[in-house]
Amino acid sequence: MPTFGYEAMNQAGQEVKDEIDAISSEDALARIRNLGYFPTRIREKGGAKGKVGPAAKKKKGGFTLSLGRVGEKTITQVTRQLSTLQDAGLPILRSLHILEEQQRPGTMKNVLSAMAEDIEGGSTLSEACSKHPKAFNRLYVNMVAAGETGGVLDLILQRLAEFMEKAQKLKKKIQGAMVYPVVVVLFAGGIVLGIMIVVIPKFSKIFDDFDVALPPVTLVLMGTSDWFVNGKPLPGWAVVILGPFAMFFLYKTIRASKGGRFVLDYSALKAPVLGGLVEKTSVSRFSRTLGTLINAGVPILDAINITRDTSGNEVYVRALDKVHDSIREGESIAAPLRQAKVVDGLVTNMIDVGEETGELDKMLTKVADNYDEEVDVAVASLVSLLEPIMVVCLGGIVGFIVIALFMPLVQLISSVSGGGG
Repeated sequence: MPTFGYEAMNQAGQEVKDEIDAISSEDALARIRNLGYFPTRIREKGGAKGKVGPAAKKKKGGFTLSLGRVGEKTITQVTRQLSTLQDAGLPILRSLHILEEQQRPGTMKNVLSAMAEDIEGGSTLSEACSKHPKAFNRLYVNMVAAGETGGVLDLILQRLAEFMEKAQKLKKKIQGAMVYPVVVVLFAGGIVLGIMIVVIPKFSKIFDDFDVALPPVTLVLMGTSDWFVNGKPLPGWAVVILGPFAMFFLYKTIRASKGGRFVLDYSALKAPVLGGLVEKTSVSRFSRTLGTLINAGVPILDAINITRDTSGNEVYVRALDKVHDSIREGESIAAPLRQAKVVDGLVTNMIDVGEETGELDKMLTKVADNYDEEVDVAVASLVSLLEPIMVVCLGGIVGFIVIALFMPLVQLISSVSGGGG
């Protein structure tokens, strides 16, 4: 029976080197696992050294099927749980196996399984994470790498979980605030569309039968209704339904280029009502990201690059490019931000103080907390402003339809009454 030499990890995460007799390498793997070890390398005496993990499984034809992205909520929960397990002193490999067992079948379970195999094969956690960009972005991977280097992985994972929880909370507030106006607009739009397609044509036939001279406002309404039903080359109802899809496609096409993204993001920042909210959200995001990375021990230039790539706004991407160049030349962060005029004086002054005192990460976190509060106020103000605007607009549309329909009826009644007298 062949003899296999192997390297493995025991339940405490300590390395074990030994030999075992087995019929084949698969049998050797099974026997090693039965001993309670996690094999990392195995080789037959006199044979080639082999790696245990994903590479070995791919040679056997196996693969992990992972479709789609992993939800942010799921990643946050896994990060929080992994932080707790690391704080309890469990080996990273055993922690991943525990988390994998807790997950329902799906993308996240497959990701955790693949990561465990990578770590069995000798990879670090950050290297394993980097192979799954649909689950872990650059910010996540680099912070994990910093935690591994500094020996504070549990603390870094905890900060990552807190960072993602705050980002999700902010996102949910904005989305929740927009649900009501969107539902009202869609419902009202459906009613108006039904009136234009079904109700107005019936009134049009009535007016034609009585041969009444229609006032201009009624002619406009009838013409609009006719366009909705019989418009060329597309009827109005088709334009209304397909319009949002066309706008979305156009939006995605424009954002495909850097110039297009800059124009759209700059226009959003300068928009009368939404501009302030977009600015506060963007400043909060890049401040919290940069502060978290610096606090985690990521080198400042790498932190700037990661913050730039995850900012989500091309205007701030260009500003952070200038900040990167400034730091590389030995200058400060605040100066190029002040020149770019993408943040107000309070932000640049706090960053300036943070650089002078060596507490830049704390200052950036305070900036993010302050802007999160301002976003809450801005969202509440926006919702309170949207409600009367929607009431006025919907009232105007309904009033226009009622006046346009009843004016000919009033004329008809007057003419009939006058003729009868």
